[in-house]
Amino acid sequence: MKLHRDIGVSQKTAWHMLHRIRMAWSVESDDDSNFDGPVEVDETYVGGKKKPHIIGRGPVGKTPVIGMRDRATGRIRARVVEKANQETARGFISEYVNPNATVYTDESPIYSNLPFRHKAITHSVAEWVNGQTHTNSIESFWSMLKRAHKGVFHKISNKHLNRYVQEFVAKRNMREMDTLDQMEMTVARMIGRKLPYSELTA
Repeated sequence: MKLHRDIGVSQKTAWHMLHRIRMAWSVESDDDSNFDGPVEVDETYVGGKKKPHIIGRGPVGKTPVIGMRDRATGRIRARVVEKANQETARGFISEYVNPNATVYTDESPIYSNLPFRHKAITHSVAEWVNGQTHTNSIESFWSMLKRAHKGVFHKISNKHLNRYVQEFVAKRNMREMDTLDQMEMTVARMIGRKLPYSELTA
């Protein structure tokens, strides 16, 4: 709505423009460099409502998102996934983390038997930091994403959620760049990419 008012276009046009920018900002499309670590990995759940009688991880109606942060560079990777399980976690980590990196997670069973040097923090017994073993930085990223979800966007459909996730990943990764460099990168990433309104609303 702010973009619609600021530049004098319809709300529909502004919404379409913002999704095209989010698509251009997707780091998974252009950045093929891996993380050397140490790397924090965690998953979160977005949307839906937790029912009081549901016990355990992954509340009904919520969409899982898995993410990682490279401590050396501060860079983030994250994506919406269909299921938060061992196969998904192992594939995501193996895709973006160098084999010699140390990986820090919580005690979730989805991170069992990872083919990396792996240390886990035990949240279930109120353990949050044990030396270098913690996931505080990636959890901070989840907090920022969820504050925007509740306070700015209010509702994000599963269909569009990954583009919103990529928006916050990109903002975090390019926060130290000059504004003109950010604009140049955004325009360059739009070349050859199309997101017709009919596809956006299909």
